[in-house]
Amino acid sequence: MFGNSDLTFETNSAPPFRGGGVTILAIESSCDETSASVCVDGKILSNFIANQTVHEQYGGVVPELASRAHMQNIVPVIDAALSTAFPQLPTPNSRLQTIDAIAFTQAPGLIGSLLVGTQFAKSLALSLNKPLIAVHHMQAHVLANLIGDDKPEFPFLCLTVSGGHTQIVLANSPLDLKVIGETIDDAAGEAFDKSAKILGLPYPGGPLIDKYAKEGNPLAFKFAEPQIPELNFSFSGLKTSILYFIQKQEPGFIEQNLNDLCASIQYTIINILLKKVKKAVQQTGVKNICIAGGVSANSGLRTALQEMGEKHHWKTFIPKFEYCTDNAAMIAITAYYKYFAGEFSSLEVGPTARAEW
Repeated sequence: MFGNSDLTFETNSAPPFRGGGVTILAIESSCDETSASVCVDGKILSNFIANQTVHEQYGGVVPELASRAHMQNIVPVIDAALSTAFPQLPTPNSRLQTIDAIAFTQAPGLIGSLLVGTQFAKSLALSLNKPLIAVHHMQAHVLANLIGDDKPEFPFLCLTVSGGHTQIVLANSPLDLKVIGETIDDAAGEAFDKSAKILGLPYPGGPLIDKYAKEGNPLAFKFAEPQIPELNFSFSGLKTSILYFIQKQEPGFIEQNLNDLCASIQYTIINILLKKVKKAVQQTGVKNICIAGGVSANSGLRTALQEMGEKHHWKTFIPKFEYCTDNAAMIAITAYYKYFAGEFSSLEVGPTARAEW
């Protein structure tokens, strides 16, 4: 669709919305997905994502290639989101006129990728004379749990796990979020991908570990679980444990035990995560539990959280797969709450690669 065979296009769209209300166009470009979404009164009408497969041959995201692809994709993605949300309106201009605010991912992420989305959003807001809403990417991951009808009640705890972050967040309201635990070194998503690389699996390796783990024995091999105080995490020691274990094995060991290795690695990572969630529940007394971020698409984690929730009588909430990975719908729903709180940004706002909440 974009004239580039390395790109794929995903869509998640609701039936056309016929009523009025606050309409937000949201843009997400923090890493290697270009996404646009339309939200009307908290209802997601469209959520389009352009993926980049060119990075697979390099074993990771190449920032320069990612930013160039964002420049290529951003116009058709936004056009697709608007035309799907408002099929009854005949022209791009008439669709743009329905927008009440423009939202975008301001931080954190790859600076070149963020710059494309930020500058486009600012230009669009200026040309339409509409307010601008800057959104923190990790806040948006948490609030992805507010999309749809099955929403958690406040307060809730959210385990946010991605390639760059691992956090436990206490959510008292949509705009009152507090990080009460986080990784002191590597993220859970990185642990999945680096472990996959050690096993010789192609990038991105996290989903492949999840795939092979389904056929393996999670107790076949034991790896080190770091003992980190309070609610913080650490995954660097686990990666080292896996590396040293593999280096000691004879040739052919990985191929003969791939399913069991993947199952054991996945079991260990999930066990580390859920032990901290259980501890957070004990400390806070909050029993509404959510997950978010790219790793929340992992089937093992989703199943384990549901089982732990049933065992301890928690109310667990798991977002749909399309709202786990980077997407503009989560930016839109966050901007919806910021709109009514009057949290707008000036045109002087710029992207930030790293940013605290």
